[in-house]
Amino acid sequence: MDGLAAYVIRRLLFLPVTLLIVSFATFYITRWGPGDPISIYSGHYRDEEAFDRVREQYGLDKPIVAQYGIWLERVALHGDFGPSFRYRDRDIPDILGPKIWVSLRLSLYAFLIAFAIGIPVGILAAVKQGTWLDPFMISVFLFFQSIPALVTVPVLVLVLSAKLHWVPPGGFDGMFSKSMIIPTLALSLPGVAGIARLARATTLGTLGEDFVRTARAKGLDEFTVISRHVARNSVVPVMTTVIGLSLVGLVEGALFTETILGIPGIGRFTVEAVTTQDYNVVLTIVLFSATLFVLANLAVDIALAAIDPRIRFGGSNR
Repeated sequence: MDGLAAYVIRRLLFLPVTLLIVSFATFYITRWGPGDPISIYSGHYRDEEAFDRVREQYGLDKPIVAQYGIWLERVALHGDFGPSFRYRDRDIPDILGPKIWVSLRLSLYAFLIAFAIGIPVGILAAVKQGTWLDPFMISVFLFFQSIPALVTVPVLVLVLSAKLHWVPPGGFDGMFSKSMIIPTLALSLPGVAGIARLARATTLGTLGEDFVRTARAKGLDEFTVISRHVARNSVVPVMTTVIGLSLVGLVEGALFTETILGIPGIGRFTVEAVTTQDYNVVLTIVLFSATLFVLANLAVDIALAAIDPRIRFGGSNR
């Protein structure tokens, strides 16, 4: 446990360094991007003298490094991420909160469906290794993974809404409405392949373990061996890895899916912030994403170490 504790402490100590690098790179890129946030903030008002006063007020007339220092001090000492140039007189966390909540629930639906399909497919592919079913099942879902959302979403709208009239073509009517069917399918189908391949790999490793051979030697039927012994020991590592890394999808959202279907989630809001040069919002979203990514990877490593005692974090393999 000492090795694990030291590993966690090292990772946590590197977190501020990682966020510092990510925030400066994002800050530099946004400040040199096209457009002027002050013109966005002012709307139709055009007065260069007033623009200069506003730039001086927010420190936008200073060099990039000085601007970053001012911004970093506000974030570190006061939790102030700066003003949104589109939503005046509102704190950025208050703006992002409801949108993250929408994307979180949508991502949860997609994850449950992808997991419910991917685990059985992966286990069955491993059991049927060497037959045509193994590559066929994985290839089907790799096909869905290879299709971008810009193609998947319009096709689903055409078939399910325009042709069959089963669901509305877009919008957001609540989390338990038919409007969630298309975005959930668009997000879940590409994720099945990754879960299935991971489940297949872990199942193949489990099939060669001694306890599986012992269960078969006792005369248990193949279904019992697979369901009670193989699947149980194969699913836990997959669940830990997929659940941890899926946290990143909370911030990344479904950029194209939410934008095309008009869902008020963090994905659509990110696209709007980028296209309208709302730089402070972009910075906040990137920082939040980087923090979640690092913490998700750390949580996955700790969970895997707790599940498999053979994993050690340290210099020795005792």
